[in-house]
Amino acid sequence: MIASADITAEELKERLNKGETPVIIDVREDWEYQETSIPGAQNIPLGTLPQRVEDLDELKEQEVIVQCRSGARSASAKAFLQQQGFSNVRNLLGGILAYNG
Repeated sequence: MIASADITAEELKERLNKGETPVIIDVREDWEYQETSIPGAQNIPLGTLPQRVEDLDELKEQEVIVQCRSGARSASAKAFLQQQGFSNVRNLLGGILAYNG
């Protein structure tokens, strides 16, 4: 499996501005997600991802963008999802800090 290239905040913003609706999974805690989030992002805290991964089965062949605060937790989420057979997982580089920066 080829590792998917990660995505920059600029590239994601550009795609959202064009009206694209990529699958975005925010792996931060609920309270962090409530403070600020990317429009359309689904909140699945990293600690609950193993229990919720079956809910995402239909996304295995689609592009899935994972994001957190700075990119560290979402890097773990990306590795986990790839181990579960997801073929196109991209980490938002710099996380919400870069997106909101």
